Amino acid sequence: MTDLSTFIAALPKVELHVHHVGSASPRIVAELAARHEGRSPVPADPDALADYFAFRDFAHFIEVYLSVVDLVRDPEDVWILTHEVARELARQQVRYVELTITPYSHVRRGIPAPAFCEAIEDARKRAEADFGIAMRWCFDIPGEAGLPAAEETLRIALEQRPDGLVSFGLGGPEIGVPRPQFKPYFDQARAAGLRSVPHAGETTGPETIWSALRDLGAERIGHGISAAADPELMAYLAERGIPLEVCPTSNVRTRAVTGLDVHPLPRLVEAGVPVTINSDDPPMFGTTLNDEYAVAARLLGLGPEGVARLARDAVSAAFLAPADQVRLHAEIDAYLATSPR
Repeated sequence: MTDLSTFIAALPKVELHVHHVGSASPRIVAELAARHEGRSPVPADPDALADYFAFRDFAHFIEVYLSVVDLVRDPEDVWILTHEVARELARQQVRYVELTITPYSHVRRGIPAPAFCEAIEDARKRAEADFGIAMRWCFDIPGEAGLPAAEETLRIALEQRPDGLVSFGLGGPEIGVPRPQFKPYFDQARAAGLRSVPHAGETTGPETIWSALRDLGAERIGHGISAAADPELMAYLAERGIPLEVCPTSNVRTRAVTGLDVHPLPRLVEAGVPVTINSDDPPMFGTTLNDEYAVAARLLGLGPEGVARLARDAVSAAFLAPADQVRLHAEIDAYLATSPR
């Protein structure tokens, strides 16, 4: 695995399921906590964050996640966070990322929507110049905040329409947050040209995934691991080429699955379901995208060729122009052909 880890570290990749605030490094989180010391439960000591990020269950994860969201209080914070996320991904040879952003959470905390979008766009352009990484946005409804959040997220998406925006999503808890209520918002987003990428089937059963497909027109599914319990659903996903954005370590850390040894990734792949490998909220879960590729390689019994195939599959699932997909496929193929192994 040491040689394979070295191969993974330099492999050109794309990342399709990673959250904006959830990607804040311990250093950045600690700096923001120090700025707001006394007004936040988040530790200002980077070494204490590992204990703070020990999640009891998915509900506790959401509670902790929102406490970190509270640290992002002005456009400068937004810019720094976005630029730092790009820096860390570029270090892992990520060429393209679709970053899930929840503008509602920041706008309701007092950052005006135009200033928020200006900050992420300026950071996106600077990151491409500084690190050679292309960033795009998925504007995400925080499901726990209900229909007001859906309406505001859609309004920001359609009125501000930042150049990097490519898709419309739905995150947060699945339990108690039925998908059909969000159909009108996804219908409008899709009519405006945004792609549909809701979370579904992480902490609930296959019925949530069916709803995301039928009610929200999902073109990719965030997580979607409970599809493994429904052969008909796996066949549907396989036949229509609808990818799942799988984040193995995240599923263990949030207690969606009890351990990697029982993770459904191998069953999904065996059934022909398209999968991509992603990191979700990497510093909070003590992982990286490179680590997730290593986990997937172990679960699936892959060598370099198989790992490169996972990277190619992620490129194919990305909302990239065909010419850009061809270019990235060629870069992965060239790396595989020339890397020692």
